[in-house]
Amino acid sequence: MSGNIAFGRFDDSFSGASIKAYVAEFISTLVFVFAGVGSAISYTKLTGSAPLDPAGLIAVAVCHGFGLFVAVAIGANISGGHVNPAVTFGLALGGQITILTGIFYWIAQLLGAIVGAVLVQYSTGVATPTHGLSGIGAFEGIVMEIIITFGLVYTVYATAVDPKKGSLGTIAPIAIGFIVGANILVAGPFSGGSMNPARSFGPAVASGDFTNIWIYWVGPLIGGGLAGIVYRYIYMCGDHAPVASSEF
Repeated sequence: MSGNIAFGRFDDSFSGASIKAYVAEFISTLVFVFAGVGSAISYTKLTGSAPLDPAGLIAVAVCHGFGLFVAVAIGANISGGHVNPAVTFGLALGGQITILTGIFYWIAQLLGAIVGAVLVQYSTGVATPTHGLSGIGAFEGIVMEIIITFGLVYTVYATAVDPKKGSLGTIAPIAIGFIVGANILVAGPFSGGSMNPARSFGPAVASGDFTNIWIYWVGPLIGGGLAGIVYRYIYMCGDHAPVASSEF
């Protein structure tokens, strides 16, 4: 990639490698959503309480962190392991993926999220829980989602995208999982800590409840887009070089 935003060509977006990447995104997002939604359902079944008490919040955050770590790792060498339309959007604005290919990534991610949510609902017999606001308004929810998604996509750039990442590339899936788990611990009791339009949209489709779903598109896309622009044009410009270790 040249680093410039590009629409892309249909022949590239329908190549064999591209089709494999879309399938990988579908599978990774399905795995992630099934685990994430399932953790909330399981906690409620075991305790009889919603997973927003302290123990439930930790359990759901850990499960999402572990689940995303695996989902990113299994897709990394095929599709890049985006598993999130906000990540794909941030990478597109940073010139790391074409707009056209990004659209097909979105389709694969959304389908994977829907199938994952439907499967966990069917296999447990429990209505799929959805993201929602608690004690805050829509504007505060958007701001919360912007901040935490910025942190996620910034982490993706720093550990997985930046060509100067060095040995950080080997721990990228772990770092990405950790930041999602940490952000859920902060935002879970307020906005639900989505950071991922697909993670919110899949359960909304499975449950038929689209209340405030727009918040989980607007916030993450703004946050992911800002992170892509900031990291790409500040730290991945031609004159940027890592500080020598001897200077620390």
